[in-house]
Amino acid sequence: MEGKVVFITGAARGQGRSHALRLAEEGADIIAMDIAGPVEGFSQYEPASPDDLAQTVREVEALDRRIIAEEGDVRNPDRLKEVVDKGVAELGGRLDGIVANAAIANINHWHAFSQEEWQTTIDINLTGVWNTVRAAAPTMIDAGNGGSIVLISSANGIKAGPFNAPYNAAKFGVTALGKSFAMEMSKQRIRVNTIHPGPVDTLMGNGAMGIIGDLDRESPGILPMANVWPRPEGDPNFMSPREISNAILYLLSDESTWTTGLAMNVDQGMSQY
Repeated sequence: MEGKVVFITGAARGQGRSHALRLAEEGADIIAMDIAGPVEGFSQYEPASPDDLAQTVREVEALDRRIIAEEGDVRNPDRLKEVVDKGVAELGGRLDGIVANAAIANINHWHAFSQEEWQTTIDINLTGVWNTVRAAAPTMIDAGNGGSIVLISSANGIKAGPFNAPYNAAKFGVTALGKSFAMEMSKQRIRVNTIHPGPVDTLMGNGAMGIIGDLDRESPGILPMANVWPRPEGDPNFMSPREISNAILYLLSDESTWTTGLAMNVDQGMSQY
């Protein structure tokens, strides 16, 4: 990744920060964006903050890489373009990679979600990915140097998870977007792939699993449908965000120049049965 520039949404903490650091370790400079604040109607886990985004900056700079970090909402296409344009201008006029990572989740029975929760989930998790690519990919196309885009879907974007209907719908949509973009950008040598994480050790991931357990006790028998493949006793149930970052590193690097349209599962078998 030496000398490359990558745009990452949802970069203040969790998976987004991990992706920024892993790519910076391999030489990339980073354009980072995060809402860095609460999303209306979503309170099942603590939101990211401006301090979190500042911490991402400090950790990337400690790796002797450059980073442009801005607050912004992926529901706002104009803001996305402002951030991309500023980052590209300050980091040498190029953009080599995009990681559409920003997402939210609330857990509930399908009938208990409000209309606002449904719409906000779709707006951030699906339309936000569309907005991100629309804002950033033209810079790659105009440069004529190709590039690589990674959309963060979910194991729930291949096999729906329980108590997660809006999130499932959005992540299935992300999977379809990835394949659509891959076909249409192939002539510009831009590769587009999706990654499908299973349980990841983040505030969002841990918060969701605790609530899912409570809901399963109200409606027993559904949770086993989301089983992962068995692991040795004592192994952690949640993977480190770095496991996802390693997959992103491969897909953004020149080691994967013939890989496009792929839905890559990093999910401990969750989507397989």
